[in-house]
Amino acid sequence: MPAHRVQSFPWYHSSRQKPRRWPLALRFIKGSVHANIIAPIVFYTLFTTLVVFIDQHLNINLGVPSTVTPSLSIVVGLLLVFRNSSSYERFWGGRQDVSHIVSNVRNLSRYFMLCGPNESDEDRQDTEKAVKTLVAMLFAMRSSLREDWGIPDKEEEPEYTDLLPRGMQGHENWGVALPLELAFFVEKYIRKGHKRGNFQAPQASMLTSQLNAIIDGYGHMETIRLTPIPVCYQIHMKQVLSLYCLFLPFSIVDDWNWVAVPMVALIAFTLYGIEGIGQEIENPFGLDRNDIKMDNIVRDARQEITTLLECWKQGKEEHFL
Repeated sequence: MPAHRVQSFPWYHSSRQKPRRWPLALRFIKGSVHANIIAPIVFYTLFTTLVVFIDQHLNINLGVPSTVTPSLSIVVGLLLVFRNSSSYERFWGGRQDVSHIVSNVRNLSRYFMLCGPNESDEDRQDTEKAVKTLVAMLFAMRSSLREDWGIPDKEEEPEYTDLLPRGMQGHENWGVALPLELAFFVEKYIRKGHKRGNFQAPQASMLTSQLNAIIDGYGHMETIRLTPIPVCYQIHMKQVLSLYCLFLPFSIVDDWNWVAVPMVALIAFTLYGIEGIGQEIENPFGLDRNDIKMDNIVRDARQEITTLLECWKQGKEEHFL
């Protein structure tokens, strides 16, 4: 974006980034996985120090042939590639689901405002309620994926509670997901428009399909959220990494002597860092810096649709035609 241009509201929150004060290569806290991998790095550094000390000062030769290391390196590399690719696939799949859901909410909102049963004040109130409910579904999905159950207090999150149908309590304590419950209000509105003749049968079917696509996208995100990487793979991954890092000092101590200590620390940092990235992004719906910016995406969608809704309420929808 040119420096002279003022950023406008489309994607305002989603695209907003703080200027970087330090190059990414020098960042060790915010957004990194270093805090999660410091323990194994310190352990293998100390272990290598012990191996080198025994080999150099106690005259006990601990060196072993280094021919096994390349073969084990290939196995470790393949495991890490699969681990990270599967994790990023989950991250990218979740982001695509969010995008598809927002697109369907946009389409339904536009169609309701322009083609819905809006002949009377009561009809227009129902249309406003349906559009707000669609936006509320975005907030409900975000909260549900974070296991933030229940409807928040009005003072806690007014931009969410103001969108919900009046008097709605929710039945999450009975095992009903709030996005699914909100979908009933939207489907009821589509049926009303079909009975009134505002939506012909093909149109009503198309609108219901888009509503179903929202629920399908939410279901796919639930699958990502509730399906962890198989524990057998995680166990074997940890064991292979440990075996490699424990064997490495013995294979390089004869050639590198004390230089083996920083070398093992660097290799452990690299391998465990890659594995830590996979763990970080396999559940992309949380609040970490590396997760999908759900709050900002939902906030942008709310701003976009409520602005159009306010114009529509004032009878200015012809400005968009």
